[in-house]
Amino acid sequence: MVDLDTVFSATGPLARVVKEFRARPFQVEMAGAVAAAIAGKSVLVAEAGTGTGKTFAYLVPALLSGGKVIISTGTKTLQDQLFDRDLPTVRRALNVPVTVALLKGRANYVCHYHLERALNDGILATREDARHLDEIARFARVTGTGDRADCSTVPESAGAWSHATSTRENCLGSKCPRYDTCFVMEARRQALAADVVVVNHHLFFADLVLRDEGAAELLPACNTVIFDEAHQLPETATLFFGDSVSTSQLLDLARDARLEGIAAARDYAALPEASRVFERSARDLRIAFPEETGRVPAPLAGRHADFEKALAEVLVTLDTLCAELKGQAERSEGLMRLWQRALSLAERIERWRSGLDEGRVRWIELFGRSLHLNSTPLSIAETFRGQVEDSARAWILTSATLSVNRDFTHYCGQMGIPDARTASWDSPYDFARQALLYIPQQLPGPNTPEHTGAVVDAALPLIEAAGGGAFMLFTSLRAMRNGYERLREALDARGLKLPLLVQGEGPRSEMLVRFRDLGNAVLVGSHSFWEGVDVRGEALSLVVIDKLPFAPPDDPVLAARIDRMNREGRSAFLEYQLPEAVITLKQGAGRLIRDETDRGVLMICDPRLLTRGYGKRVLASLPPMRLTRSADEAVAFFSPAEPTSRGHRRGSRAPRRRRPA
Repeated sequence: MVDLDTVFSATGPLARVVKEFRARPFQVEMAGAVAAAIAGKSVLVAEAGTGTGKTFAYLVPALLSGGKVIISTGTKTLQDQLFDRDLPTVRRALNVPVTVALLKGRANYVCHYHLERALNDGILATREDARHLDEIARFARVTGTGDRADCSTVPESAGAWSHATSTRENCLGSKCPRYDTCFVMEARRQALAADVVVVNHHLFFADLVLRDEGAAELLPACNTVIFDEAHQLPETATLFFGDSVSTSQLLDLARDARLEGIAAARDYAALPEASRVFERSARDLRIAFPEETGRVPAPLAGRHADFEKALAEVLVTLDTLCAELKGQAERSEGLMRLWQRALSLAERIERWRSGLDEGRVRWIELFGRSLHLNSTPLSIAETFRGQVEDSARAWILTSATLSVNRDFTHYCGQMGIPDARTASWDSPYDFARQALLYIPQQLPGPNTPEHTGAVVDAALPLIEAAGGGAFMLFTSLRAMRNGYERLREALDARGLKLPLLVQGEGPRSEMLVRFRDLGNAVLVGSHSFWEGVDVRGEALSLVVIDKLPFAPPDDPVLAARIDRMNREGRSAFLEYQLPEAVITLKQGAGRLIRDETDRGVLMICDPRLLTRGYGKRVLASLPPMRLTRSADEAVAFFSPAEPTSRGHRRGSRAPRRRRPA
């Protein structure tokens, strides 16, 4: 039996392989808790602050366990980091013969069949799409994995990818003429044979849904499941345990029916005509709402006569397309699959329209060019608990933000695991010395029109003192856009030549590279930059948050959950809205201090932290930073001579250790 204290010691195997490795007591404690959960096939909810080293803390016992392990991460970026860097490092240090596989959703792999069909068809929206498709074809001839992330010559957002990849709906499976060389099937075969499989949350829950429907499971049976960035699970699970039909899916069906008709039923003119009419009705469904973006409860949508008429027309034209596909289905496997796909979409739209699903809320989400009909469960607790109880395996859920002042009641309740063992470990960083929490005085109320402008005005002296290197995080896109315009004008008026970036100018990953490389930029963002962002050093020394991130009360799903809780005699605000806001705030605040040499100011522009009773709970959940209301003191923090003893401390207690439940 390998001794964990030895593995994580200053002279142990990790220290010999990892140059910057440091022995961390909390890391050893967490590794011990993970090892115990794996051995006991139990559930562990583990919160580990930034710098604890939670990745190694779960990888070491996982690789030493000798069983099959699935590790699920929040994003594909973290998935690649685990597979390409962290796992090889730990495996080399421990010298264990563990096989590892990386598995992504099928849309991440080139599909030979659809790529060849698109090349032969030659009908693409733009010349750029045609050029990108040729690049993808060249990539497909030389790649060993087919992973689109490795195709550097074609942007991730390129429209050509939709022609060169498959979906669950349009995959021909074992009937595909290129099945033997399929990249997805090869990745799956490797996953089935591997000891450790790295996936992301979306793929994991998509597989659970397939298993519940009786389909063959994509992920292998395993002894241990580890969720990193587990704070994302309630939202991701809600997405997959619910149902959604989008106009994009309808348009894809129309396109695929037309292309397959050309390939297998060229002499049958009624099929492309039915596809064309159906495509037009799908587009009309989106334009039934004049709004650019937003969420609309189904009962309110019913008041739009144009929407009801457009939805009825979609069903009529879809029924016609179904009939035409059924009549030609025997001519090719592709037409047979398209008929089944059309039937499934018609059934799901009818189910959404009828509103017969109990315990769910129906709503519509509007995007620039698409519309989604959503049916969302009010709670995923019972469903997830069923998955946990269905098999004798260990479940490890870990993140830096899972509790409200070390209370896991909200999170465990959401996930349906109220009896799980919980534990929390603080960050090893010296926040009292490295960081300052600044709550400005005399700001207008957070829900007033003047608030966003006042936030920018209050932040300007700190941005100037820091010489840039700032994130300005807003809780809504509207506030973000208004804040950006106000800041741009203010920087010009002051003659401050600081690079100014705003969310939406490009992909998040590219914007972060620019931000780091510039070193003195100010990035204005919304939810995309609240989490999963790691900027160390002087490139980021100021994080400004406009207000407490309470979800909009008019959100259809939130409104339904609030209504149900209040009808049950519970406090939806204290039991749901406040804990959700605290966990989100902790994510945003966590962008500031990323290692032991970082210094910076966290500026939260919401007076409710000090004027409302619940403010104490929020403050107690943040790292133990000094608190000031003085603008001069906040500005002075950026001076090299700024002493650490000035001001009062919020919570001058000794460093807290883990508190198992």
